Amino acid sequence: MDTDPKELHLAVCRRFGEAVRSADGKWDRPTPCEAWDARAVLEHVIGFHDVLLLRPLGLKPPRPRDNPQRRWELTYDALKEALDREWVIDVPLPHLTRDLLVHTWDLARAVDADDRLDPAWCTLFFDELPADSHELTASGMFAPPLAIDDDADIQSKLLARLGRNPSWRPPGASNVGL
Repeated sequence: MDTDPKELHLAVCRRFGEAVRSADGKWDRPTPCEAWDARAVLEHVIGFHDVLLLRPLGLKPPRPRDNPQRRWELTYDALKEALDREWVIDVPLPHLTRDLLVHTWDLARAVDADDRLDPAWCTLFFDELPADSHELTASGMFAPPLAIDDDADIQSKLLARLGRNPSWRPPGASNVGL
């Protein structure tokens, strides 16, 4: 596994792109993020990349409003350009990458696509979480951690620690992924 922050972020972006492609025609589906449908998860991911990386570098691409997949493709292209630059970006890239990974699961789970995440990525981000399990909750950005069996897989442990129910399924979903 490449642990270079820029390469890792782009790899997780590519995995998010797989979930985006699977979401075609399913943008109104509910997600594990209460009050967000699949399209809102996509727009959130595009938005935090715009604010934290692309706009500061003058790289916000024009995107069509009516084509979610194309919106992500153009965002990815701009992110690749931003992360290919030589200077150090003053952004907590590992935190962005962790959030992107979790939103990849959110989107894939919502649209009943393959929601399996790379176990090495999950381990990396799980191991970097603060020792105090409620520190992230105090930020207001995460739900309280959920209890989970010690023998659960690392993806489930990461999701539960970040306030996600690893068994969440949208109404009528099949059992793709976990």
